[in-house]
Amino acid sequence: HYDIGNDFYQLWLDDTMTYSCGYFASDDDTLTQAQKNKVHYILKKLHLKAGQTLLDIGCGWGELIIAAARNYRVKALGITLSSEQWSAVQKKIENSGLDDLLEVKLIDYRELKDRKFDRIVSVGMIEHVGKDYLHEYFAQVNQLLNTGGLSLLHCITGIRDSGGTNSWIDKYIFPGGYIPNIQELIGYMAKEEFHLLDAESMRRHYGRTLENWAQNFEQALPVIQQTQNETFIRMWRLYLNACAASFNCGNIDVHQFLFAKDIYHDLPWSRKYIYQEDDLARV
Repeated sequence: HYDIGNDFYQLWLDDTMTYSCGYFASDDDTLTQAQKNKVHYILKKLHLKAGQTLLDIGCGWGELIIAAARNYRVKALGITLSSEQWSAVQKKIENSGLDDLLEVKLIDYRELKDRKFDRIVSVGMIEHVGKDYLHEYFAQVNQLLNTGGLSLLHCITGIRDSGGTNSWIDKYIFPGGYIPNIQELIGYMAKEEFHLLDAESMRRHYGRTLENWAQNFEQALPVIQQTQNETFIRMWRLYLNACAASFNCGNIDVHQFLFAKDIYHDLPWSRKYIYQEDDLARV
C-alpha cells in the first residue's frame, strides 16, 4: 500500500506528506495546517525535553521526527517497512541540516534491539499489526522504553467489543489489517503495567481529513489517469469516501493514548500545557 509510489501520494496528500488523521484547531485550517497541528499536538503531549531520545514506529514520510528534532532538539529515530518512505525521509534528513539528531531505518519494529528511548510514538501503524500480534507491539514498546518514559499511540479504534476488519478493505487496501477496540488496547497496556495518562477521541478530525483527501484525489484525477486504470481509480475513490463516511457517522473512531512506563510525575497538573498558544503550531 505504501510503496505505490511517492509521486502518487504527493498528488492528494498535503504538503507535509502526512498520511494519517489531521487536527483541525480551526474551521479555517487547511489540510497542511491540520497535519502540522497534529504533529505539534502529539509532541506537546509527549512533554519533550532537549537531549531526549524519541522513536517513531511507522514514521511515514518523516514529518514528526523532523519537527521533533527542529523544535525540541531531541534525537529522533524513525522506522518504516516502506522502501519508498525510507528513501524520501533519508533525503529530507540530508536537506534538513539536522542529520546529527535524525536517523531513519528500514526495519521491522520487532527487530530493533539493544536500544532504549525516552519517548516512543506511533501514528497509524498498529492497525497493520493484526489481532494476534497486538500483544507483541506493547511488549516491544515496554522493552524499548526507558523507565519513566512516555509513549503515545495514535490509531483507528473500533466501537464494537471485538474490534474488527472490513472484508473489502482487507482484500484490496490493507491486507491483514485489524482495527482494535479501546478495551483491547488498554488491556494490553495494563498487562505491560503501563500507566494510562490520557485518552482522546479525534473521530471528527479524521472524517474531515478524509474528505480533504477525497477532494484532492478528484482534482488530481487527470494526472492519476495517466498511470492508473479505471479499476484502481474506482477502488481508491470508494476507499477514501467510505472511510470518511464511517468516521463521520461513528462506525469507527480514532484515539490518542498517552501512557507511561512506571510512575510519571513531571507532567503539568492540568492539560493547559497542550493547548497553550505558541509559534510552533503555525510553522
